[in-house]
Amino acid sequence: MKRIFSGVQPTGNLHLGNYLGAIRNWVELQNDFDCLFCVVDLHAITVWQDPAELIANTREVAAAMLASGIDAKRHIIFNQSQVSAHAELAWILNCVARLGWLNRMTQFKEKAGKNSEKASVGLYAYPNLMAADILLYKATHVPVGEDQKQHLELARDIAGKFNHDYKTDLLPIVEPLIFGEATRVMSLRDGSKKMSKSDPSNASRIVMTDDRDTIAKKIRKAKTDPLPLPETVKELDGRAEATNLIAIYAALSGQTSAQVLIDFAGRGFGDFKPVLIELAVEKLSPVQDEMRRLLDQTDEVDAVLKDGAERARAIAEPILKEIQDVVGFLRP
Repeated sequence: MKRIFSGVQPTGNLHLGNYLGAIRNWVELQNDFDCLFCVVDLHAITVWQDPAELIANTREVAAAMLASGIDAKRHIIFNQSQVSAHAELAWILNCVARLGWLNRMTQFKEKAGKNSEKASVGLYAYPNLMAADILLYKATHVPVGEDQKQHLELARDIAGKFNHDYKTDLLPIVEPLIFGEATRVMSLRDGSKKMSKSDPSNASRIVMTDDRDTIAKKIRKAKTDPLPLPETVKELDGRAEATNLIAIYAALSGQTSAQVLIDFAGRGFGDFKPVLIELAVEKLSPVQDEMRRLLDQTDEVDAVLKDGAERARAIAEPILKEIQDVVGFLRP
């Protein structure tokens, strides 16, 4: 059986990068995999979260999954904190992972910056919890963006060391799934930076709750350059903002960047942006409208999360017991 585990943090401002880079791809995977899609609220609190906002953001992410077309009857949507086995396995894996491995994680260095001494232990050990999320369900594949590849490689190393240390083959060596166009959507204000919830400029991202007029305004004001669009992707080298907008169009239209350039070569952004606005509104509006409906009726979202957590626990708890037995924990 091929099984996928993947998650999104409920830290607010769910944006186009989350949708194109993760959630929309999950919809496509439903036909080929047994899927668990998780709102990873334990990961979210590695930095302080307002409790009321965390609840609202958890519902927002779940609503986005449902509105995008994830089938909660065939697959599982749940929030991580409702399955305690995630935290229990994370502690076991904390004792398997090596400090040197975590010291090489570039994302901690980026997030902690110069104030690493003030960062939470949770932020430092975040990759071990991510490994636990995956291994708890014996997932075989994980869809990841480029920025998470290092963490997935760590999960593979942890599983390998656990199996070696305990002379077992219990934990799978999970395989990454990396998608094509726009898996890494960049800021609308700076094409060298990833589109991010934490960017202080709201104009840098298209938020999944933005209305049509806001989407249009943000794309019109997106940073570009004065040059016309070229004929080939190679000619976009050094033009980060142009590359980003072409990739977004490609992802929304189901084309490659090369195919988009065939249609727009020689034209400027004055011609391209209105077409991108029309496409973005067309593709995003149905998802956004359904999200708004679900968030106006949170009982429906809460029921999905409750059912998902029960089904996730039914898978996770027997696997955790297997792991505990291998480790040597007494369970009278």
